[in-house]
Amino acid sequence: MTKSSFKFKQFTIFHDKCAMKVGTDGVLLGAWAPADGAERILDVGTGTGLIALQLAQRNPHARITAIEIDAAAAGQAAENVSRSLWTDRVEVVCRDFRDYQPENRFDLIVSNPPYFIDALKCPDEQRCTARHTGNLNYDLLFRRSASLLKEQGIVSIIIPSEVEKTAIDAAWNHKLFPSHRVQVFTKPGKPCRRVLLNFGFEAKKCREEKLCIEMNHNEFTPEYVALTKDFYLKM
Repeated sequence: MTKSSFKFKQFTIFHDKCAMKVGTDGVLLGAWAPADGAERILDVGTGTGLIALQLAQRNPHARITAIEIDAAAAGQAAENVSRSLWTDRVEVVCRDFRDYQPENRFDLIVSNPPYFIDALKCPDEQRCTARHTGNLNYDLLFRRSASLLKEQGIVSIIIPSEVEKTAIDAAWNHKLFPSHRVQVFTKPGKPCRRVLLNFGFEAKKCREEKLCIEMNHNEFTPEYVALTKDFYLKM
């Protein structure tokens, strides 16, 4: 990794023009979201395009739309896609999610959404857009997703554990119910910091799991290696 880019096994992400750089959250969601069998995928708030490219690598048949409101980030995502093996299947759209009106519905909608709801906003406007929920809050995410999702479709997100109830309540308001939940821990004995969640229109018992990333410093768990080894160079 350099300050301007991050190299994966099958693609490189340049992120010098994006407020939010390549991070563990995005890689986790891109590796975990249920991409198998999906014909049409929407990545909401794509940023660098990382998750869209991970899903393109995982599913050789999917057509992926990556939407991003920030023009600089959308431009960089488009550049990252253009350098990849999947330029014919990934489209980057610079548009507000509120106004996005596609012709067809999606099998899978993924998002690593902005997450600071009440935190003091930073002076960098681009970074604020990427990190705060003002432009893409959970109600908007699930309201629009409910209208863009196929009947058997899935919404897949990663969020901080402290906003989980807010996100789940917003989803319930739009008749989207949790079907798969993974609590993510950095190390044994540490509190849960992130949660991976899938939602669908069917209310059923939610599958519960836990994932620990490291046993010790730079000693990754077998479960984390199995999930991310197709992407990280040194896995």
